[in-house]
Amino acid sequence: MTAKWTKLSVATVLATLILGASIAEAAGVLTIGRREDGTTFDPIKTAQNVDNWVFSNVFDVLVRVDKSGTKLIPGLAESWTVSDDGLTYTFKLRDAKFSNGDAVTADDAVFSLLRIRDNPGSLWADSFKVVDTATAADAKTLVVKLKTPSAPFLSSMALPNVSVLPKKVLESEGEEAFGEAPIGSGAFAVKEWRRGDRVILEKNPNYWDAANVSLDGVEWISIPDDNTRMLKVQAGELDTALFVPFSRVAELKKDANLKVVSDPSTREDHLLINHSHGLLGKKEVRQALDMAIDKKAIVDAVTFGIGEVAYSYIPKGALYHYADNLQRPYDPEKAKAMLAAAGASDLKLNYVVNAGNEADEQIAVLMQQMLAKAGVTLDLQKVDPSQSWNMLIDGSYDLSVMYWTNDILDPDQKTTFVLGDDSNMNYMTRYKSQPVKDLVAAARVEMDPKKREQMYIDLQKMAKDDVNWIDLYYSPYINVTRANIENFDQNPLGRFFLEETKKN
Repeated sequence: MTAKWTKLSVATVLATLILGASIAEAAGVLTIGRREDGTTFDPIKTAQNVDNWVFSNVFDVLVRVDKSGTKLIPGLAESWTVSDDGLTYTFKLRDAKFSNGDAVTADDAVFSLLRIRDNPGSLWADSFKVVDTATAADAKTLVVKLKTPSAPFLSSMALPNVSVLPKKVLESEGEEAFGEAPIGSGAFAVKEWRRGDRVILEKNPNYWDAANVSLDGVEWISIPDDNTRMLKVQAGELDTALFVPFSRVAELKKDANLKVVSDPSTREDHLLINHSHGLLGKKEVRQALDMAIDKKAIVDAVTFGIGEVAYSYIPKGALYHYADNLQRPYDPEKAKAMLAAAGASDLKLNYVVNAGNEADEQIAVLMQQMLAKAGVTLDLQKVDPSQSWNMLIDGSYDLSVMYWTNDILDPDQKTTFVLGDDSNMNYMTRYKSQPVKDLVAAARVEMDPKKREQMYIDLQKMAKDDVNWIDLYYSPYINVTRANIENFDQNPLGRFFLEETKKN
């Protein structure tokens, strides 16, 4: 008995030591609760924040956007120059390495830029068609020549999707394998991706600024239900959680163990409309739907007054936002009459809802009630957030609430994506307008700021007249952390500066 007790004591001591070591090891690992899992680690093949927000610390771009979200700063490029005619950009790369130890070269930058322009699977090709040639003058000098001067080009180089990738690795492993287990030059490297569960990142010792990275690693954990995520932070099972429900902000702020972080954003929530589905292709029908939705009531009920009514696809605070854009009055009776005149009485629509997203579920119920007053019946279809994106791509929806945050400072990116009639089918709405498409292209190459501003004002007016989608509300990023977490911040474009985050 004594012997057994002695063995048990040794085992217990060893277990305690091992547990203590694992706790100490985990002390430098930040856990982040997010709604859904990512879709790919191939940057050119996604346009989702759930992917891009991770990309920003796994990959690196030549040019970054600063923390204020207002200016461009060096990334992998230490400096750059632009020729007097605005056609030639020369980037000088810093001494940097990928996580596998290989040097980041200008050849890698050439490969990545031409790939986002030319690859059939690229969702961002249209933004980079202006590139004529990209060449490596030497191992650390990238020279890009444009077909025409481009106002948004430098801003576009900060897009996470045009991150510099290792040419040798991608070509040898293939796109599919790289999309599952990537190599990058960011502050963290992908250790493991457990699909449907979590992405496990570890500190990249080869990162050019690794000496200033405090965390040992990051785990992005998928927890679709909003309230479950909040409970796990409250219980100390997570260090941080994204997308605090508006209804929980006041309560969480009272918890001394937590910090609620509210950052200015470029977020806009909107109702996507599938223009290819029958009567939804009629402008008058879409205008009636817009008039049948009380946006102020949605803002008050869903965001607890934290959000504000949106009226343009270019959000407040962003370049060329048009403050005087049309806001249709809430008038369900007029909407009903307009639907009747358009041959759309007793309209029945399928509405895809992101299950577990408290705000989306509330909006769906409110819209169901509001549109019923105009004679429209909504069939609410709750799906896992990881499924809804594919449903949008497939066109198997009539209506669905989604959100967008800008990825670059210039309005061209979002404008191209939602109005430019590119490979994304105008953010899956299937909206088509040749005059709008032509103006999007013209605005991209207009170098006179005043003329360009007027073009974007006109585009905001045209989009509102056509009802490409229905603007709902703007809101800040609201996240929550344990009290011992510092510098868990997002800039207005959504980038997390995890290279600066500390876990005390």
